[in-house]
Amino acid sequence: MIMRRRRKHHPKVVRYRSNPQFRWTIAGYYVGGKRVRKFFKTQDEAERFIHRLEITTENLGTRATLIDQGLHVMAIECTDHLAPYGKTVADATHFYLKHLNTMQRSCTINELIPVFIESTEDDGVGHLYLRDLRYRLKRFGEDFGNQIIATITNPQCSQWLKTIPYAPGSRNAFRRVLKRFLAYAVSEGYCGENPMANTTKARETDEPVEILTPKQLEDLLENASSEIIPFLAIGAFAGLRTAERFRLDWSEIHLERGFIEVKASKSKTARRRLGTILPNLRAWLEPCLQKQGKIVPHRLAAKMEAACKAADIECWPNNGLRHSYASYHLAKFKDAAALALQMGHATTDMLFDHYREVVTPQDADKYWTIAPKSSPDEAVETPVPALELQNVPELDCKSATRQQHDLPSRVRTFQGEQLGRPPL
Repeated sequence: MIMRRRRKHHPKVVRYRSNPQFRWTIAGYYVGGKRVRKFFKTQDEAERFIHRLEITTENLGTRATLIDQGLHVMAIECTDHLAPYGKTVADATHFYLKHLNTMQRSCTINELIPVFIESTEDDGVGHLYLRDLRYRLKRFGEDFGNQIIATITNPQCSQWLKTIPYAPGSRNAFRRVLKRFLAYAVSEGYCGENPMANTTKARETDEPVEILTPKQLEDLLENASSEIIPFLAIGAFAGLRTAERFRLDWSEIHLERGFIEVKASKSKTARRRLGTILPNLRAWLEPCLQKQGKIVPHRLAAKMEAACKAADIECWPNNGLRHSYASYHLAKFKDAAALALQMGHATTDMLFDHYREVVTPQDADKYWTIAPKSSPDEAVETPVPALELQNVPELDCKSATRQQHDLPSRVRTFQGEQLGRPPL
């Protein structure tokens, strides 16, 4: 094999005649085997550059003669290993230095969890969200609590999500929380990348939406104690979320103006909205109306259990009141956009994916005429469509002074119109 002799290049200053401003250049200047051209306005600048170049070359040459033979071999081997990936020893050095700096700053999972929770709490999230956050992070900390965050890998996270003994929906909830937690770790410099970001979501099987039948809801309201009727009626006929009803205050129920105000601080989406009070909801709320105070009574669970038992409801449907509201509202008024607005959704996608159950128009008519019992000769009026607040008739203000124990089965009057219970 004939070895080609490499020429030695000696940089020198020469005149350059193709540019009126830069009249001097460097000939014989090569970097990594490739010629590099430099241009200067004066000969003095060019000669100073060559002088600095000679000093640098001399220093590097002196260091090169002092390098250990093992380091030469290591450099060659590492270069060969990196070549298939198009990387150099310098690239590997920079990458590893960044990793070492991150490791030096990093901390354990259990050390960062309280810091992250405190930061999230400062953002003004609700206490229910914080409770869920603590629960899921605590569960993750049981397995990875003492591990340095920067050392957690994507395969570890994927395997953990697959092995925890929860349903697919719960595993995806863990994934959402941990993805946000580790994103916070990246933003604060505790790890270089989010190992949860590329994990795969668990496949969730679509479960049928569970709702109450008109007969079940009517029996429930008629058998419920007066203390829990507002909580039930607002869920069934205004569609407020359970957490929103827990936070709701009587001062936010504007019966005379025909709407319920869900403040941004009490809404899941942190956006203020108004829920329409339809006539049958007005009939259930009017005897219980108070100026202020929570609508949720003490010992709600026990009172709910007693009402369900009296109404012969053995298994309470998941999110039953809100699902019922959405399903019967859509069947009655056929306005998905208006319904999404009432429920606090930005689009109708969530409505059709998670809330709607197909019901017949006849059942929808029965649902929206469920009201406190009335005399046999009293008629039932069809409620006005949702969102038309200006068309909701005004309620006689004297009826608002009735006490909770007066709740029974007397008729409520809306400007001469009578609202009673329909025959089933």
